[in-house]
Amino acid sequence: MKKLLVSALEPSANLHLRPVLKELGEHKLLGIFDEEFGTPLFASKEFSVMGFLDVFLKLKKAKTAINKMARLSLEASHVLLIDSPAFNLPLAKAIRKINKNVPITWYILPKVWAWKKKRAKKVEQYCTNLASIFPFEDKFYTRCVYVGNPLLDEIKHTKKTLENSGKIVFMPGSRKSEIKSLITIFKEVAAKLNKENIIVIPKHFNDNEINALYGDLGGFTVSKDAHQSLLDAEFAFVCSGTATLEAAIIGTPLVLCYKAKAIDYFIAKRFVKLKFAGLANIIFDFCALPPLHKEFLQDEVNVKNLLSEYEYMDKESFFKRSLELKEILSHGSSEVVAKIIKI
Repeated sequence: MKKLLVSALEPSANLHLRPVLKELGEHKLLGIFDEEFGTPLFASKEFSVMGFLDVFLKLKKAKTAINKMARLSLEASHVLLIDSPAFNLPLAKAIRKINKNVPITWYILPKVWAWKKKRAKKVEQYCTNLASIFPFEDKFYTRCVYVGNPLLDEIKHTKKTLENSGKIVFMPGSRKSEIKSLITIFKEVAAKLNKENIIVIPKHFNDNEINALYGDLGGFTVSKDAHQSLLDAEFAFVCSGTATLEAAIIGTPLVLCYKAKAIDYFIAKRFVKLKFAGLANIIFDFCALPPLHKEFLQDEVNVKNLLSEYEYMDKESFFKRSLELKEILSHGSSEVVAKIIKI
Protein backbone atom coordinates (compact mmCIF):
# COMPACT_ATOMS: atom_id res chain seq x y z
CA MET A 1 0.00 0.00 0.00
CA LYS A 2 1.30 3.44 -0.93
CA LYS A 3 2.06 5.87 1.88
CA LEU A 4 1.02 9.53 1.74
CA LEU A 5 2.68 12.03 4.04
CA VAL A 6 0.12 14.70 4.95
CA SER A 7 0.53 18.03 6.72
CA ALA A 8 -2.95 19.31 7.62
CA LEU A 9 -2.72 21.52 10.69
CA GLU A 10 -6.00 23.44 10.62
CA PRO A 11 -9.60 22.18 10.96
CA SER A 12 -10.27 23.63 7.50
CA ALA A 13 -7.31 21.71 6.06
CA ASN A 14 -8.74 18.46 7.39
CA LEU A 15 -12.13 19.36 5.99
CA HIS A 16 -10.56 19.80 2.54
CA LEU A 17 -8.51 16.62 2.98
CA ARG A 18 -11.57 14.40 3.46
CA PRO A 19 -12.95 14.46 -0.12
CA VAL A 20 -9.43 14.13 -1.56
CA LEU A 21 -8.94 10.89 0.40
CA LYS A 22 -12.31 9.65 -0.82
CA GLU A 23 -11.24 10.22 -4.42
CA LEU A 24 -7.74 8.85 -3.80
CA GLY A 25 -8.72 5.44 -2.54
CA GLU A 26 -6.61 3.19 -0.33
CA HIS A 27 -3.48 4.87 1.04
CA LYS A 28 -1.74 4.73 4.39
CA LEU A 29 -1.53 8.20 5.91
CA LEU A 30 1.52 9.48 7.73
CA GLY A 31 2.08 12.85 9.36
CA ILE A 32 -0.19 15.52 10.83
CA PHE A 33 -3.94 15.22 10.37
CA ASP A 34 -7.16 14.72 12.28
CA GLU A 35 -7.50 11.45 14.16
CA GLU A 36 -10.63 10.56 12.20
CA PHE A 37 -8.32 9.59 9.30
CA GLY A 38 -6.09 7.27 11.31
CA THR A 39 -3.21 7.50 13.75
CA PRO A 40 -1.16 10.65 13.09
CA LEU A 41 2.37 11.47 14.15
CA PHE A 42 0.76 14.57 15.69
CA ALA A 43 -2.94 15.40 15.82
CA SER A 44 -3.89 18.62 14.02
CA LYS A 45 -5.44 20.12 17.14
CA GLU A 46 -1.99 20.28 18.74
CA PHE A 47 -1.05 23.04 16.30
CA SER A 48 -4.19 25.16 16.03
CA VAL A 49 -3.17 28.74 16.83
CA MET A 50 -4.40 32.22 16.02
CA GLY A 51 -2.40 35.39 15.77
CA PHE A 52 1.19 36.37 15.17
CA LEU A 53 2.19 36.20 18.84
CA ASP A 54 0.45 32.90 19.55
CA VAL A 55 2.64 31.12 17.01
CA PHE A 56 5.76 31.65 19.10
CA LEU A 57 4.28 29.59 21.92
CA LYS A 58 4.54 26.45 19.78
CA LEU A 59 7.80 27.07 17.93
CA LYS A 60 9.72 24.35 19.74
CA LYS A 61 7.02 21.78 19.07
CA ALA A 62 6.87 22.85 15.43
CA LYS A 63 10.62 22.40 14.94
CA THR A 64 10.44 18.91 16.43
CA ALA A 65 7.49 18.05 14.19
CA ILE A 66 9.25 19.35 11.05
CA ASN A 67 12.32 17.19 11.72
CA LYS A 68 10.22 14.08 12.29
CA MET A 69 8.02 14.79 9.26
CA ALA A 70 11.08 15.24 7.02
CA ARG A 71 12.38 11.82 8.08
CA LEU A 72 8.95 10.28 7.50
CA SER A 73 9.03 11.54 3.92
CA LEU A 74 11.62 8.84 3.21
CA GLU A 75 8.83 6.28 3.68
CA ALA A 76 6.25 8.12 1.55
CA SER A 77 5.48 7.90 -2.15
CA HIS A 78 4.00 11.43 -2.13
CA VAL A 79 3.78 14.45 0.18
CA LEU A 80 0.62 16.57 0.47
CA LEU A 81 0.90 19.96 2.18
CA ILE A 82 -2.34 21.81 2.89
CA ASP A 83 -2.33 25.55 3.65
CA SER A 84 -0.43 26.68 6.84
CA PRO A 85 2.65 28.23 5.15
CA ALA A 86 4.32 29.22 8.44
CA PHE A 87 4.76 25.50 9.11
CA ASN A 88 4.61 23.90 5.67
CA LEU A 89 7.19 26.08 3.95
CA PRO A 90 10.03 25.16 6.35
CA LEU A 91 8.72 21.59 6.22
CA ALA A 92 8.98 21.52 2.41
CA LYS A 93 12.54 22.88 2.66
CA ALA A 94 13.48 20.27 5.28
CA ILE A 95 12.05 17.45 3.16
CA ARG A 96 13.98 18.59 0.10
CA LYS A 97 17.25 18.58 2.05
CA ILE A 98 17.03 14.85 2.73
CA ASN A 99 14.64 13.64 0.03
CA LYS A 100 15.30 15.07 -3.42
CA ASN A 101 12.92 12.87 -5.37
CA VAL A 102 9.64 12.55 -3.45
CA PRO A 103 6.84 14.51 -5.20
CA ILE A 104 5.49 17.33 -3.04
CA THR A 105 2.07 18.76 -3.80
CA TRP A 106 0.99 21.98 -2.10
CA TYR A 107 -2.80 22.22 -2.00
CA ILE A 108 -4.30 25.56 -0.96
CA LEU A 109 -1.30 27.70 -1.71
CA PRO A 110 0.15 30.45 0.49
CA LYS A 111 -1.88 33.61 -0.07
CA VAL A 112 0.99 35.56 -1.59
CA TRP A 113 -1.59 37.85 -3.18
CA ALA A 114 -2.22 39.18 0.34
CA TRP A 115 1.33 39.40 1.70
CA LYS A 116 4.80 37.84 1.59
CA LYS A 117 4.95 37.63 -2.21
CA LYS A 118 8.49 36.23 -2.03
CA ARG A 119 7.02 32.99 -0.69
CA ALA A 120 5.86 32.14 -4.21
CA LYS A 121 9.42 31.50 -5.43
CA LYS A 122 10.22 29.34 -2.40
CA VAL A 123 7.07 27.25 -2.86
CA GLU A 124 8.00 26.73 -6.52
CA GLN A 125 11.57 25.85 -5.53
CA TYR A 126 10.61 23.07 -3.11
CA CYS A 127 7.31 21.73 -4.49
CA THR A 128 6.56 19.56 -7.51
CA ASN A 129 2.92 20.53 -7.93
CA LEU A 130 1.15 23.77 -7.02
CA ALA A 131 -2.59 23.15 -6.70
CA SER A 132 -4.41 26.49 -6.76
CA ILE A 133 -7.96 26.94 -5.45
CA PHE A 134 -8.50 30.49 -6.71
CA PRO A 135 -8.54 31.22 -10.47
CA PHE A 136 -6.54 34.45 -10.09
CA GLU A 137 -3.48 32.87 -8.42
CA ASP A 138 -1.69 32.33 -11.72
CA LYS A 139 -0.97 36.06 -11.56
CA PHE A 140 1.38 35.34 -8.63
CA TYR A 141 2.71 31.81 -9.29
CA THR A 142 4.45 30.93 -12.56
CA ARG A 143 3.41 27.27 -12.67
CA CYS A 144 0.36 26.79 -10.47
CA VAL A 145 -2.65 24.89 -11.82
CA TYR A 146 -6.20 25.89 -10.91
CA VAL A 147 -7.70 22.63 -9.65
CA GLY A 148 -11.08 24.07 -8.63
CA ASN A 149 -12.31 25.11 -5.23
CA PRO A 150 -12.79 22.51 -2.46
CA LEU A 151 -15.98 24.13 -1.20
CA LEU A 152 -17.76 23.16 -4.40
CA ASP A 153 -17.08 19.52 -3.45
CA GLU A 154 -18.03 19.92 0.18
CA ILE A 155 -21.21 21.97 -0.19
CA LYS A 156 -23.89 19.56 -1.34
CA HIS A 157 -26.86 21.95 -1.56
CA THR A 158 -27.26 25.64 -2.34
CA LYS A 159 -30.24 27.97 -2.21
CA LYS A 160 -32.56 28.03 -5.22
CA THR A 161 -34.50 31.06 -3.96
CA LEU A 162 -34.40 33.43 -0.98
CA GLU A 163 -36.97 32.84 1.72
CA ASN A 164 -37.71 34.51 5.07
CA SER A 165 -37.19 31.38 7.14
CA GLY A 166 -37.04 33.24 10.46
CA LYS A 167 -33.64 31.65 11.13
CA ILE A 168 -30.45 33.64 11.66
CA VAL A 169 -27.03 31.99 11.78
CA PHE A 170 -24.13 33.19 13.91
CA MET A 171 -20.66 31.86 13.10
CA PRO A 172 -18.05 33.37 15.48
CA GLY A 173 -15.16 31.38 14.02
CA SER A 174 -13.25 28.14 14.51
CA ARG A 175 -10.33 29.44 16.57
CA LYS A 176 -10.62 30.19 20.25
CA SER A 177 -9.45 33.80 20.05
CA GLU A 178 -11.94 34.54 17.26
CA ILE A 179 -14.81 33.17 19.28
CA LYS A 180 -13.85 35.07 22.42
CA SER A 181 -13.74 38.35 20.49
CA LEU A 182 -17.16 37.96 18.87
CA ILE A 183 -19.40 35.87 21.13
CA THR A 184 -20.52 38.69 23.44
CA ILE A 185 -21.50 40.98 20.56
CA PHE A 186 -23.26 38.14 18.75
CA LYS A 187 -25.27 37.38 21.89
CA GLU A 188 -26.34 41.04 22.11
CA VAL A 189 -27.40 41.06 18.45
CA ALA A 190 -29.31 37.79 18.84
CA ALA A 191 -31.17 39.15 21.85
CA LYS A 192 -32.54 42.03 19.76
CA LEU A 193 -33.78 39.84 16.91
CA ASN A 194 -37.18 38.22 17.09
CA LYS A 195 -35.86 35.18 15.26
CA GLU A 196 -34.62 31.65 15.78
CA ASN A 197 -30.94 32.23 16.45
CA ILE A 198 -28.62 29.39 15.46
CA ILE A 199 -25.00 29.33 16.55
CA VAL A 200 -22.61 27.09 14.62
CA ILE A 201 -19.94 25.41 16.75
CA PRO A 202 -16.96 23.61 15.17
CA LYS A 203 -17.20 19.85 15.38
CA HIS A 204 -13.78 19.47 16.97
CA PHE A 205 -14.75 21.26 20.20
CA ASN A 206 -15.62 19.11 23.22
CA ASP A 207 -18.18 20.04 25.90
CA ASN A 208 -15.61 21.59 28.22
CA GLU A 209 -14.25 23.80 25.44
CA ILE A 210 -17.75 24.84 24.42
CA ASN A 211 -18.67 25.85 27.96
CA ALA A 212 -15.43 27.79 28.44
CA LEU A 213 -15.58 29.63 25.10
CA TYR A 214 -19.26 30.31 24.58
CA GLY A 215 -20.73 30.45 28.09
CA ASP A 216 -24.52 30.45 28.35
CA LEU A 217 -26.09 29.66 24.97
CA GLY A 218 -29.67 29.73 26.19
CA GLY A 219 -30.70 32.16 23.45
CA PHE A 220 -29.43 29.91 20.65
CA THR A 221 -30.10 26.66 18.92
CA VAL A 222 -26.72 24.94 18.75
CA SER A 223 -25.61 23.40 15.45
CA LYS A 224 -22.48 21.62 14.31
CA ASP A 225 -23.62 21.46 10.69
CA ALA A 226 -22.54 24.76 9.14
CA HIS A 227 -23.73 24.05 5.62
CA GLN A 228 -27.23 22.92 6.56
CA SER A 229 -27.60 25.82 8.99
CA LEU A 230 -26.58 28.32 6.30
CA LEU A 231 -28.93 26.69 3.82
CA ASP A 232 -31.84 27.04 6.24
CA ALA A 233 -31.03 30.59 7.33
CA GLU A 234 -32.24 33.87 5.85
CA PHE A 235 -29.12 35.74 7.04
CA ALA A 236 -25.72 35.07 8.63
CA PHE A 237 -23.28 36.94 10.83
CA VAL A 238 -19.92 35.34 10.02
CA CYS A 239 -16.36 35.66 11.28
CA SER A 240 -13.83 36.38 8.55
CA GLY A 241 -12.46 33.19 7.04
CA THR A 242 -13.54 30.27 4.89
CA ALA A 243 -17.04 30.40 6.39
CA THR A 244 -17.76 33.67 4.57
CA LEU A 245 -17.07 31.97 1.24
CA GLU A 246 -19.21 28.99 2.29
CA ALA A 247 -22.14 31.28 3.03
CA ALA A 248 -21.66 33.13 -0.26
CA ILE A 249 -21.59 29.90 -2.30
CA ILE A 250 -24.68 28.58 -0.53
CA GLY A 251 -26.38 31.89 -1.26
CA THR A 252 -27.05 33.05 2.30
CA PRO A 253 -26.85 36.85 2.70
CA LEU A 254 -24.13 37.64 5.21
CA VAL A 255 -22.08 40.30 6.89
CA LEU A 256 -18.43 39.65 7.70
CA CYS A 257 -17.25 40.39 11.24
CA TYR A 258 -13.67 40.42 12.48
CA LYS A 259 -12.05 41.56 15.72
CA ALA A 260 -8.39 40.76 16.32
CA LYS A 261 -5.92 41.51 19.08
CA ALA A 262 -4.70 45.08 18.64
CA ILE A 263 -1.12 44.01 17.88
CA ASP A 264 -2.24 41.40 15.34
CA TYR A 265 -4.50 43.88 13.58
CA PHE A 266 -1.72 46.48 13.50
CA ILE A 267 0.70 44.00 11.91
CA ALA A 268 -1.89 42.79 9.42
CA LYS A 269 -2.83 46.36 8.46
CA ARG A 270 0.84 47.14 7.96
CA PHE A 271 1.67 44.20 5.71
CA VAL A 272 -1.52 42.85 4.10
CA LYS A 273 -2.17 44.71 0.87
CA LEU A 274 -5.79 43.88 0.11
CA LYS A 275 -8.91 45.99 -0.15
CA PHE A 276 -11.08 43.33 1.46
CA ALA A 277 -10.95 40.61 4.12
CA GLY A 278 -13.67 38.29 2.80
CA LEU A 279 -12.70 35.67 0.23
CA ALA A 280 -15.75 36.27 -1.97
CA ASN A 281 -14.99 40.01 -2.00
CA ILE A 282 -11.34 39.31 -2.82
CA ILE A 283 -12.31 37.03 -5.71
CA PHE A 284 -14.69 39.65 -7.08
CA ASP A 285 -12.06 42.36 -6.70
CA PHE A 286 -9.56 40.38 -8.80
CA CYS A 287 -12.31 40.09 -11.42
CA ALA A 288 -12.76 43.91 -11.30
CA LEU A 289 -16.24 43.48 -9.78
CA PRO A 290 -17.71 45.31 -6.76
CA PRO A 291 -17.75 43.51 -3.38
CA LEU A 292 -20.45 40.97 -2.64
CA HIS A 293 -21.08 41.78 1.01
CA LYS A 294 -20.31 44.28 3.78
CA GLU A 295 -17.31 43.87 6.07
CA PHE A 296 -17.05 45.19 9.63
CA LEU A 297 -13.62 45.15 11.26
CA GLN A 298 -12.44 45.87 14.81
CA ASP A 299 -14.54 48.61 16.47
CA GLU A 300 -16.97 48.56 13.54
CA VAL A 301 -18.15 45.20 14.88
CA ASN A 302 -20.90 46.53 17.12
CA VAL A 303 -24.58 45.83 17.66
CA LYS A 304 -25.79 48.92 15.79
CA ASN A 305 -23.84 48.17 12.62
CA LEU A 306 -24.72 44.49 12.54
CA LEU A 307 -28.44 45.07 13.05
CA SER A 308 -28.45 47.84 10.45
CA GLU A 309 -26.83 45.61 7.82
CA TYR A 310 -29.34 42.84 8.52
CA GLU A 311 -32.21 45.28 8.17
CA TYR A 312 -31.13 47.22 5.08
CA MET A 313 -28.95 44.89 3.00
CA ASP A 314 -30.16 44.26 -0.56
CA LYS A 315 -30.49 40.51 -0.12
CA GLU A 316 -31.90 39.81 -3.57
CA SER A 317 -28.92 41.48 -5.23
CA PHE A 318 -26.58 39.46 -3.02
CA PHE A 319 -28.31 36.23 -4.02
CA LYS A 320 -28.08 36.95 -7.76
CA ARG A 321 -24.39 37.80 -7.48
CA SER A 322 -23.69 34.67 -5.43
CA LEU A 323 -24.63 32.67 -8.54
CA GLU A 324 -21.97 34.60 -10.44
CA LEU A 325 -19.42 33.62 -7.77
CA LYS A 326 -20.12 29.92 -8.37
CA GLU A 327 -19.60 30.41 -12.09
CA ILE A 328 -16.21 32.02 -11.45
CA LEU A 329 -15.06 29.12 -9.23
CA SER A 330 -16.48 26.64 -11.75
CA HIS A 331 -15.95 23.23 -10.09
CA GLY A 332 -14.62 21.31 -7.11
CA SER A 333 -10.99 20.34 -6.61
CA SER A 334 -10.74 16.96 -4.88
CA GLU A 335 -10.83 14.82 -8.02
CA VAL A 336 -8.04 16.80 -9.68
CA VAL A 337 -5.85 16.78 -6.56
CA ALA A 338 -6.30 13.02 -6.18
CA LYS A 339 -5.22 12.52 -9.81
CA ILE A 340 -2.08 14.60 -9.20
CA ILE A 341 -1.17 12.41 -6.20
CA LYS A 342 -1.75 9.19 -8.17
CA ILE A 343 0.64 10.18 -10.96
